[in-house]
Amino acid sequence: MYDCEFPLFPLAVIVGRAFMIVPQLDSPVVLVHGLFGYDRVPLGPMGWDYFRGIRRSLEAAGNRVLVPQLPMTDGTECRARRLQWFIRRHAGNEPVHLIAHSMGGLDSRHLITHLEAPGRVLSLTTVGTPHRGSPFADWMLRRLESMFKPLFQVLHIPFRAFVDLTSAACAAFNTRTPDVPGVRYFSVAGRCAGPWLTLPWRLPHTIVGRAEGENDGVVSIQSARWGEHTDVWDGDHLALINVCNHAARRRGLWTDRVDLYGNLIRRLADLGY
Repeated sequence: MYDCEFPLFPLAVIVGRAFMIVPQLDSPVVLVHGLFGYDRVPLGPMGWDYFRGIRRSLEAAGNRVLVPQLPMTDGTECRARRLQWFIRRHAGNEPVHLIAHSMGGLDSRHLITHLEAPGRVLSLTTVGTPHRGSPFADWMLRRLESMFKPLFQVLHIPFRAFVDLTSAACAAFNTRTPDVPGVRYFSVAGRCAGPWLTLPWRLPHTIVGRAEGENDGVVSIQSARWGEHTDVWDGDHLALINVCNHAARRRGLWTDRVDLYGNLIRRLADLGY
């Protein structure tokens, strides 16, 4: 990967097979992970990012990209406070753009509405976020809470995240967490079907599909819609963060999501950011 600068144009980034223009925003971009997420796992000289290849591509275009590590299984309120601390430490008083996957979108909304001063967050783009909860989270909690919650307590691992992702919890969350005027809200939803629907996704996909229709394997398009515009990408819940679905790749359906994240940044640049 390398970048070249052209007069009167944004930075041009060559990423593998594709040539795409990724604009450089004036403010930092914060990539917020979801449940069981992480910032980066050291793995040899390259490492292993939660958002696979996304940080590198945005930074190659000149963007400042920040990636927090939030408590993996704690509740939205706790994770939002950690996100606030991270942003203040690493961005100072600069306003930021948030791009958040799955539960990270709920954490980000809590941060914007309840914790941060107006103008601190310029935009939020949620990716596969269950804004209205997930029927699969409902199903899991009914069947497995009695088994796993005591184990988590013995191991001193927070359990609140699993409750916060249920339909009832998200309904209550939405009532007390209205969007903030002046912040631009966008979203991405996933559609998992055909070769994308590999064995690990079939049970949750069926449960969510029966209740809410098309989904990415755990979050329906209906639940993921938020803000003024929703993009729908083909792929499972992890493909949304550029984790390769090998079955789709063998069928020639896989495309690197770097280009799609570039489009998210381009939309913000077109809005004047």
